[in-house]
Amino acid sequence: MKRLLPLLLVFVTAMLLAQSRPASPVWKAGAASVKITPEKMIWMGGYASRKKPAEGVEQDLYAKALVIEDGKGGKFALITLDLIGVPRNVRVHVAEQVEKQFGIPPARLAINASHTHSGPELRPERTRNTDLPDQRKAEVIEYVDKLQTTLVALVGEALKKAAPATLDYSQARCGFAMNRRTPNDKGTYSNFPNPDGPVDHAVPVLKVADAEGKDVCYVFGYACHCTTQSHQKFNADYAGYAQAELEKAHPGTVAMFMNGCSGDQNPYPRRNEGLAQTHGITLATAVESALGTRMKPLMGEIHAAYEEIPLAYDTLPTREELLEKQKSKVKLDADHATRTLQLLEEQGKLPQTYPYPVQVIRLGPELTWVMLAGEVVVDYSLRLKRELKDPHIWVSAYTNDVPSYIPSLRVWKEGGYEGGDAMKWGTHPTRWSPKVEEHIIGTAKKLRAEME
Repeated sequence: MKRLLPLLLVFVTAMLLAQSRPASPVWKAGAASVKITPEKMIWMGGYASRKKPAEGVEQDLYAKALVIEDGKGGKFALITLDLIGVPRNVRVHVAEQVEKQFGIPPARLAINASHTHSGPELRPERTRNTDLPDQRKAEVIEYVDKLQTTLVALVGEALKKAAPATLDYSQARCGFAMNRRTPNDKGTYSNFPNPDGPVDHAVPVLKVADAEGKDVCYVFGYACHCTTQSHQKFNADYAGYAQAELEKAHPGTVAMFMNGCSGDQNPYPRRNEGLAQTHGITLATAVESALGTRMKPLMGEIHAAYEEIPLAYDTLPTREELLEKQKSKVKLDADHATRTLQLLEEQGKLPQTYPYPVQVIRLGPELTWVMLAGEVVVDYSLRLKRELKDPHIWVSAYTNDVPSYIPSLRVWKEGGYEGGDAMKWGTHPTRWSPKVEEHIIGTAKKLRAEME
């Protein structure tokens, strides 16, 4: 009898696992990939210190799409990009066309950028201080126009490939990200590795397989800036190497990276040749670890909610304050004042809010996926995982728009680059209100509650 117990245990376990998944797939899914490396050596986005356009290609950049359909015909389309961000105009255009051509509503489309700092610039206004401003601006506009058309067609290709599929979820951990906000003796925060700062080392993984059990797509996340290297060649940083490593190990599979709440997270060590590939292999190894676990089968329906909230700015500067700031010896402050004055002249008043997208996707009752815009600091991910009570919570940032850094109240109070100073590089009139964390978190929780 004692000899039979181990065999009986194995048999019962196998039966339970078999019963946990339907006899036939309850989903349909298709994935597609396309190269989006610029054909011209255009200006690069991410580092303001650059003085010249790209000088070559170290690694091709890709856009990838996954379309999932549940048993009732409800669809969800995900696009990932090896790019610095998702400009609002790109999200709006692609969402409109995807709905018009394929019937997928905007609430069921998510576009995430890896935030590589070695891809092309996507914001025409950021070319004003380049070597040839007019030419660089025209190059950016040309690239973005082609990109939008490419992304819409990519969703269509993924839809054509849709076939019966299974979805499974698990997670592992990866450790090269570290908080980059370190207190200094001036009472502010420096961009320097802080081993005691908050991090989120989770590596969530969604596996899509066909009816025969062959893997079709892996979607995986990590909360870390794609800033391992800073040279003049196009590349997708560690995220690109991780995707390439997985696709090499699993021929025919599309690997898609989703950046998390990495606004205050950097890869360490960094800046040395070869480290992007090293970190990419490390992350791919973590994904393989998750794939090797007893993954959780996902079943049920797709639920989706999307809302653009009026995210408030802090107290707006007056015309007099801006004129005084224009005289500053700090060029960044003076330039920001000039741009804000120009905005005031053009519109007659400064905007008090920004339309900030919050999205929640549920794949059955097990997985709740919160997608936030901008360079969100890690506090948001950690808090949502505590306060949302679903079995599995996945939080992605850099999704649907990347207007600026999004600080938590803690980071807002501490100040520094992520706390508001970074906004001086763009066209925002001032930093965010201290209430933004509660507004964003509250919206995510509300959207989730509405799905009951």
